[in-house]
Amino acid sequence: MLRAGLLPALFVAAVLPAAARPLAPGEDVQAAVETAAVGEVLELLPGLHHGPVLLDRPVTLAGREGAVLEGPGQGSIVTVTAEGAAVRGLLLRGSGSDVPGMDSAVLLRQSAKRAVVEGNRMEGNLFGVYVHGAEGAVVRGNTILGRAGGRMAEHGDGVAVWNAPAARIERNDIRFGRDGIFVKTSKQNIFTGNRLRDLRFGVHYMYTNNSEVSGNISSGNHVGYAIMFSQRLSVRDNISEGDRDHGLLFNYANGSTITNNWVIGQTAATDRRAEDQVDQEHAVAVGDEVGGVAPTKCVFIYNANRNHFTGNRFEGCGIGVHFTAGSEGNEITGNAFIGNRTQVKYVGTRHLDWSRAGRGNYWSDNAAFDLDRDGIADAAYRPNDLVDRVLWVAPSAKILLNSPAVQVLRWAQSQFPAILPGGVVDSRPLVTPPPPPEAAPGWPR
Repeated sequence: MLRAGLLPALFVAAVLPAAARPLAPGEDVQAAVETAAVGEVLELLPGLHHGPVLLDRPVTLAGREGAVLEGPGQGSIVTVTAEGAAVRGLLLRGSGSDVPGMDSAVLLRQSAKRAVVEGNRMEGNLFGVYVHGAEGAVVRGNTILGRAGGRMAEHGDGVAVWNAPAARIERNDIRFGRDGIFVKTSKQNIFTGNRLRDLRFGVHYMYTNNSEVSGNISSGNHVGYAIMFSQRLSVRDNISEGDRDHGLLFNYANGSTITNNWVIGQTAATDRRAEDQVDQEHAVAVGDEVGGVAPTKCVFIYNANRNHFTGNRFEGCGIGVHFTAGSEGNEITGNAFIGNRTQVKYVGTRHLDWSRAGRGNYWSDNAAFDLDRDGIADAAYRPNDLVDRVLWVAPSAKILLNSPAVQVLRWAQSQFPAILPGGVVDSRPLVTPPPPPEAAPGWPR
């Protein structure tokens, strides 16, 4: 019979994890993994350790401050195949350069369900973390510095996700490389609280449904959030600041809610935080330049249907919304369009009313009256006219903007609205802007 005093000690031993096994620089990390017990923590001491390492059993590979795990310049540094394994607290560098081979700092194979990659620093690798089918994997709190210079399209992504349902990518700081977070053919993913800088796309969605993109900050990228061929997404509480081409891009994205996002164009971002300007080396002009900075489209909506845009703030862009290619059934109300050179560029002939249930959007260039003080302007707002459409087709015609003929045409349109072209009208525009969206975690003030 066990003595009563022995029972608490046995209980504690069963609940608490075993002490970490320290590994000094020069010790064989792979050999230690192969002899590790289930759930054991292998702790790399400060100094240089050599990979590659295969985690084929549920153990934790951790590092004390100053521990470096370096690959040989081929393949992935750490490959995880065991369910529930973890990689924490390491500086990882020295992956290979084979894009089809998915060479990464950490490669999670399909069998690595619920694996965790947390608190690491990854420098100069092709991919940071590649989640290749690992359902329920978590990539959290990592600093991922990809490859800079050369052809951006030939670099890897900070975090790549393929067919990994319920994977969570959260609170990572990702800079350089191709895309910050790229997901393809997946579902029920959550990307939240990430900081994404100096990339092609901050977040890139392809064929991924029923997922969430929330509380992220994209700055100085070519595109902030590119949502393509995906359905039933929640895109909320994100910030795009000074992204070069588009803040938000929706291409064949359907049935989604886009709420409380804040897109700040390059000109506004430069004024707001001059010390964190977009790298002009990458600022290839798109359209006309404004003050030496390429104008941004806050939102580009291309063949995207049945989406709900509400509570967003689109500010300081060359174009507030570029709306084209037969996009139908979209609800765009309760948003603020502030200081955009062209508020709306609509390519089409239909009449679209961007108001619903007696409430439209706020337009900073709408010099409207509100005599009954109900918060709704007394006249409808039309962002475009015939002159705008001529300029879109023939940009060189802008030399005639101040000519008497153009002034007469605009006067005639104001007197005879029937000659206005088909396009966007806000029949119930707001006279005051909605408050700015709540700041994403870590957003500098």
